[in-house]
Amino acid sequence: MKQFEYINTYYNVNAELGRKVVVDGEPGVIAKDCGHFIGINFDKDKPGVISNCHPTWHVEYGAIGKIRKPTASQRRYQRYLERGDCFDSFKHFLLWESSQGGAA
Repeated sequence: MKQFEYINTYYNVNAELGRKVVVDGEPGVIAKDCGHFIGINFDKDKPGVISNCHPTWHVEYGAIGKIRKPTASQRRYQRYLERGDCFDSFKHFLLWESSQGGAA
């Protein structure tokens, strides 16, 4: 199944990565397919911060824009969340990652 296929078919919207939206008056960009929701990076938030929003609740779809990339520290913490079960703490993850020569 293609990204946003369910949302676009079921809700009859035009959701896709990078599409500019205004949700309840707040501008942002679609940055992730979250199953039954669209993942929005609002302009007021840091890059990489995703908010799950209903595809039709007060959403205005606009043109295609750019998805802002997460900061290095946000990417590092996301790696920790993906592998965190193997570590006692974020500190231990950072020590392990630095011993691996950076991003593993």
